[in-house]
Amino acid sequence: MALRYFLRRLLRMIPVILGMTIIVFFMIHLVPGDPARTLLGPRAPAEAIEAFNLRWGFDRPLHEQFLSFLGGLVQGDLGTSLSYNVPTTELVTGRFTPTLLLLAISGLFAMVISLPLAVVAALREERTPDHVVRVIPMLGLGLPAFWVGILLLTFVALRVDWLPVGGYGATWPDRLIAMILPGLTVAIGIAPFTIRSLRSSLIEVMEADYIATARAKGLAGVRVLWAHGLRNAVIPTVTVLGVNLGWLVGNTLIVEKVFALPGLGALMIDAVLERDFAVVQGLALIFGLLVVLVNLLADVVRASLDPRVQLS
Repeated sequence: MALRYFLRRLLRMIPVILGMTIIVFFMIHLVPGDPARTLLGPRAPAEAIEAFNLRWGFDRPLHEQFLSFLGGLVQGDLGTSLSYNVPTTELVTGRFTPTLLLLAISGLFAMVISLPLAVVAALREERTPDHVVRVIPMLGLGLPAFWVGILLLTFVALRVDWLPVGGYGATWPDRLIAMILPGLTVAIGIAPFTIRSLRSSLIEVMEADYIATARAKGLAGVRVLWAHGLRNAVIPTVTVLGVNLGWLVGNTLIVEKVFALPGLGALMIDAVLERDFAVVQGLALIFGLLVVLVNLLADVVRASLDPRVQLS
């Protein structure tokens, strides 16, 4: 059953990916601006501009360019970067690790921040601790990621000098240390969603019959929650993280630039500014595919945590 569900969802992804391909391609090509002028400079002679467009196929009608791009995409070819003059696939592959590491660490930090706050709020429902915890998500949603990153850089990295200002590091210990501040920046943005989801789920779980039975046996509220209720409360939060992954990925674009991380987000921003069509198209498709796959994975994880959920 699970395998059939997985294959069926993969088949449903095909029109989604095709739709994303069409939208991304035509949006980036219809945005005002000339990649030849951007890369060669505003004073480049007309002959150089014409040669550039001829070399990269920009002299052809837009629908022919799209068909060429689609044909290459079917063969796993995302095109060649205009700025770096290397295959986009090769360029993207070298930037994957920092972004995946940032997503993983920020997700971990978000749960570390959210779990104790949600537990406190659930155990003290409608009391002062609960009201305080409920205010935190509203504050977090109102803080732009770049502003949070700059604050952390200013006070933690520059003034206190506890952590590096930016960069990625040459060794894995250095890289993990370098990811602390960017991971916290992204986590502060996603934590409001997980705090609200966990709090609501924990309150609902605390009203279940099996929790009442455990309490009747003399177990304390915190112990009951950690031992019996937490697993069921986490299930909706897995779905929340999957649904909000697109927002999470969008935040990493800015955070990577703020902290000078050599990831896909920084590459995407540079490619947009330089009108590097192949890189923008390739990265947009990769991000879209990542969101779809993680949502699929979230469904599978939810089903594995909750036997009542059937994959059909």
